[in-house]
Amino acid sequence: MLPAFAPLGEEEVHLTEASGRYLSRKVRARFDSPPFDNSAMDGYAVRASDVALAGPDHAVELPVRGESRAGAPLAGPLEPGAACRIFTGAPMPADADAVVIQEDTERIGDRVQIREASPKSKHVRAQGSDVSRGALLLRPGDRLWPGEIGLLASQNIDRVRVYRRPEVALLSTGDELRALGEDLGPGAIVNSNVYVLTEMLRALGVVAVTLPAAPDSLPAIEAALRKALESDVVITMGGVSVGAYDFVHEAFVNVGIEPGFWKVRIKPGKPLAFAQFEGKPVIGIPGNPISAMVTFEILVAPCLRKMLGDPRPHPQPVLARLRDSYRRRPGRVEIARATASREGDEIVVALHDRQGSGSLPSFVGINALVILPSDKAELAAGEQVEALLWGPGLMSDRTIFDVID
Repeated sequence: MLPAFAPLGEEEVHLTEASGRYLSRKVRARFDSPPFDNSAMDGYAVRASDVALAGPDHAVELPVRGESRAGAPLAGPLEPGAACRIFTGAPMPADADAVVIQEDTERIGDRVQIREASPKSKHVRAQGSDVSRGALLLRPGDRLWPGEIGLLASQNIDRVRVYRRPEVALLSTGDELRALGEDLGPGAIVNSNVYVLTEMLRALGVVAVTLPAAPDSLPAIEAALRKALESDVVITMGGVSVGAYDFVHEAFVNVGIEPGFWKVRIKPGKPLAFAQFEGKPVIGIPGNPISAMVTFEILVAPCLRKMLGDPRPHPQPVLARLRDSYRRRPGRVEIARATASREGDEIVVALHDRQGSGSLPSFVGINALVILPSDKAELAAGEQVEALLWGPGLMSDRTIFDVID
């Protein structure tokens, strides 16, 4: 599937609207950062040579000549044998090359006693020490998280070029499906999949286009597909199995959607379909809720990340150990729901006791998808497996305050 997905061009957005987006162009520094030598501490700017002999038992007393504070005009040059009151972030006076912190001084009128030597450059943030003008800040494919936003803002970069967010149409099929708040007659169910998949799409950063559910009739599904194909990607839910009322395959053919493959050797999620319409990806995911979520996370989400501009779209598995033994029917790779916790230096996963494809409660509180190999019928407690951390993150009774001394 992955080769069918590529970024859809770029657009320029304001930095305040760029969070979570992927850069499409390099960004270079506009100016040095810091833009001038400045103090890292409150204290006194001095010439290091003037305080070289200072110590707790031998104070060096200097006259105070003015002050330098953040946002104020630059102080004049510092004469030899004098000190300048200075505050954090304030520019260093010309000819001053060190700062003595306030705790190592005692102010007496218009003079200050220095009780600690401060070597050259001590407590001084040199111009360009963080970033030099013209330096590469970010590359294409970098995602803009708060740290990246802060770096660009510090360079007064208010607009950035990012990859366009694809529109992804969600099309459900089924006579039994109802929207939230509608009356549920006999045989009707709430279309929970569309709400789950909409949130999963939003979390990725794509634009979700939710279409009304299509009834189980070939003309209705064909009409709905034509509407869905106005988007960049189409995801259908349900109707890709082999039931008498599963019309999605036939509708694909009639609309001109070219089939790629049908069925994958994973559990849950076997009846997944992939096709294309004039190069536009069309994915048919199973209607069972768990199958829909698992196939989306494992197979669809990486494709959409690539389309968003992510150069590394696949989530990275971690090694974990099974808390309990597990027996299963071999033949397909199983993606099992589990809760993961850190125990010492290891991650331990406890498989949910329900692994059927229709049990929504079995996905509540889940934070790991455990990959069970296709050729093993029995896995022992303590056996090493690979897992994708998912959802709320690792669980632990420890907090950061148990780590901090």
